[in-house]
Amino acid sequence: MMIDSIYISRRFFLKSGSLTAIALATGGIRLEAYAVEDNTQAFAGWVEIKPDNTINILFPSTEMGQGSSTSLPQILADELYANWDLVSIQQLNADDRRFGNPAFGKVLYTAGSSAVYGYFNVLRQTGAHLREMIKQAAANHWGVNVDSLQTANSEVINTSSDRKLSYGEIVSSPQFANITLTKNVELKSKDHYSLIGKSIPRRDVVAKSTGKAIYAIDVRLPEMLYATIERSPVEGETIIELNDEATRNTKDIVDVIRLPDGVAVLAKTMHASLVGRGKLDITWSEKSPARQYSSNATLAAYKKSAEGNDNGHAWREEGNARKGLNNANKIIQSTYTSDYAYHAQLEPIAAVAKVDSDSKGAEIWAGTQTQSWTTHTAMQVLQTTRDRIKLNMMTMGGGFGRRTELMQNYIRDALICSKKTKKPVKVVWSRTDDIKFGGFRPAAAQTIKGGLNNEGVLTAWHHRVATPSVIEYFNPIRWQQVTPNDIVSMRGAESKFYAIPDFLAEHVITERHARILPWRGIGAAYTSFAAEAFMDELAVEANKEPLAFRKALMINNPRGKALLDKVNEMATKVPLEEGRARGLAFAGYGDSQSAGIIEISLNTSSGQIRVHNVWIAVDAGQIISPDNSHNQIEGGVLFGVSSSLYERLTITNGQVDQENFYDYNILRNNMAPKIEVFLADSIEEPTQIGETGNPMVAPAIANAFFALTGRRLRHLPFTPDHVLKALS
Repeated sequence: MMIDSIYISRRFFLKSGSLTAIALATGGIRLEAYAVEDNTQAFAGWVEIKPDNTINILFPSTEMGQGSSTSLPQILADELYANWDLVSIQQLNADDRRFGNPAFGKVLYTAGSSAVYGYFNVLRQTGAHLREMIKQAAANHWGVNVDSLQTANSEVINTSSDRKLSYGEIVSSPQFANITLTKNVELKSKDHYSLIGKSIPRRDVVAKSTGKAIYAIDVRLPEMLYATIERSPVEGETIIELNDEATRNTKDIVDVIRLPDGVAVLAKTMHASLVGRGKLDITWSEKSPARQYSSNATLAAYKKSAEGNDNGHAWREEGNARKGLNNANKIIQSTYTSDYAYHAQLEPIAAVAKVDSDSKGAEIWAGTQTQSWTTHTAMQVLQTTRDRIKLNMMTMGGGFGRRTELMQNYIRDALICSKKTKKPVKVVWSRTDDIKFGGFRPAAAQTIKGGLNNEGVLTAWHHRVATPSVIEYFNPIRWQQVTPNDIVSMRGAESKFYAIPDFLAEHVITERHARILPWRGIGAAYTSFAAEAFMDELAVEANKEPLAFRKALMINNPRGKALLDKVNEMATKVPLEEGRARGLAFAGYGDSQSAGIIEISLNTSSGQIRVHNVWIAVDAGQIISPDNSHNQIEGGVLFGVSSSLYERLTITNGQVDQENFYDYNILRNNMAPKIEVFLADSIEEPTQIGETGNPMVAPAIANAFFALTGRRLRHLPFTPDHVLKALS
C-alpha cells in the first residue's frame, strides 16, 4: 500500500560497524549522509527516492563533454538495482566537500580524468548500503528473513511468495524507520552488473544536439549588463593613463571599471561593449619582465637547463641512474623540445554574477571545472563566507584544464563589475581574448640519456624535464602542499610500466615565461613524446625491433605486453600502402596504459604530415560505459593529432602572436584519421580514460616519420617548417 502522506528522511553514519537511520520528515527518502569507517566526514544528499518511485542521484563533478554526468550515477544506480528509466541526475551546485573527489583530497575538482577513478568505490558503497536498507525495511514489512529477498528494477521481490514492493512504496512506509545495517554490505560481482559495463546513452547528448543545453554564455537575467575586458597586452603591466571619454559617450555604454589587470566596459548589449572597448585609450607601463620573453629564447634557455647540470627534483627514482649510465656499454642521448599549446575549447570563457545588495553574497552562473575554486574566488573577491555564495554549474563547451585555476579571473571580473553596478553582469571573452590572455600548456625541453648493455638491453635511464611548475602558478596553495613534486608538469616522465633497473626522472624547474595551466594529458602530452620517441632511438641503437625492445622491458607488466601484442595484431591486419609508414608508441596516464600504432604519409615539398590510420589498445581497468569510453579515447587521439601536427602558440616580447583559428591552426574534419580502439576487458578498478588517448600520439607520429624518412623529429609540434628542417 502506498502511504503518500509519510516522508521518511534518513541520516545515517557508518560507525561501530552499523548504519543507523534517524530523522523524520515528509515527502520521500533522501540518502543524506554516508561515511566510511576511516573517514568520519559524511556524504550528504547522494540519493533521493520519491513515493512515485522516481530516483534523483547527485552528480558531484562537472560535465564538459566527457560524459561523467551519466557514468557516475550509472555506478550508484547499478548497486542500487535501480530502474534506470526512473533515474534523474542532479548537478551539485555547491562547494560541499562531503561530496569532494577522494582523488583530490575531497576538493570538488574535475580534471585529470579523475571522476570515475575517484568516485567509483564511494558510489558503489552508497548504492549498496541504500539497497540493503530498503531490503531490510521490506523484510520487516513482510516479517521474513532479509536473505529471502531480491532486488531488481527498483523493486524488492519476496522469492517465496512472488510479492513485490517498489522502492517508492517502501521508503514511503513507516516500516522504513529505524533501519540498522552492518557496514559489511556485499557489492556486486562483475557478472552481476546490469548498468556498469553497458553502453547507456548519455543524458546530456539530446539537449546538446537540439540546442537546448544552456551554457554560461546563454544566461539572460533582468537588467543584466554585458562586459568585455581590455587587458594588459603584457602580463604584469599596469595602467599609467586611461582616457575613456569616447567609450562612455558610445550608445548603450553604462560604465567603465578598472580591474586588477585591465578595464571592463559595461553595456546594455554585447555589441555595444565591444564597440566601446575598441574606443578606449590606454597607456600601459613598460616595466614588466615579461616583455623580455619570446618563445625561441625561452626554449633555448630551457634546453640549456635540460642539457646542463642545474639541480633537478627527483620525480621517480629507482636504483642509481648516474652510476648505471657510467657502467653501460653504450650511452645514447637526445634532447626534445615542445612549444606552448592553447586549450582551443569550443566555448570561450563566460560567466554571469549577481552580487547581493550588501556586497557580501552572490549568485554565479559559470562553466567551471571546480565548485571549490569557483567558490573560493567569490569568497576572496567579496571577502565573505561560503554560505553566501550560490553556484549554478553550467554545461561547458570543453574544458581540458582551462577552467581549473584557484583564482578564476573571469569569475572575479564578473563579481567586481556586478558589485559596483548593483546589477547582474555577464563577462564574455572573445576567441581572441581567450587565445591571447588564457593559460597554456607550458613550453618544455627534455634531455634523456639511456644506457645499453652488451646484449642491447636498456639498463639505465636519466630523463631531465626543464619546464616551469604549473601548479606553482595556477594554484599556489596546492604548491605549498606538494613542493617540489608537480604532477601537472611531470606526469608521464615516470615511465613506470617499464622495468629499468637504474632510473631517474627529474624536474628542472625553470622560470615561468607565460601564463600556464593544466592541459589535456597534462605533462604526459610532452613527456611521453620525448620518452617514447627516445625509446625508438634506443631500439635502433640496440639493433632491435621497437615492438620487441619494449616487450622485453615489460617483464613485470603483462597487461602492457598484452596491449602491445594486441595493437600490433590490429595494425597488421591492414595492408600498408606505398608511400606510408607506421610508428609505435606505448604511453600511460596514471594507472591507465595504451599502446598505439599510427600510419602517416608525407608531402616532402610542403612538409605536411598526414595521419591516415590510428590503432590504439587501452587498459583502463573496469569500463563503465564502453561507447563513451571509445568516444573519449577517440577524442583524445584527435586532440593529440591536432596538437602534434598543427597547434603552435608563440610569444614575442611577452605578447601572444596568435589571434584566432586562422593563425592557431587545429585539425579539420577532412584531415581526421580512421581510428580503431580496443578496450581491454578487466576486473580491476577503473583508472582514467579521458586523457589516455593523447600521450601516445606525438611519439607514434615521430617514430613513423623516422620509419618513412630515416630522420628524427624532436620538436613538437611537427609543423611543416620543423619537418622541412628535419629533412634538410
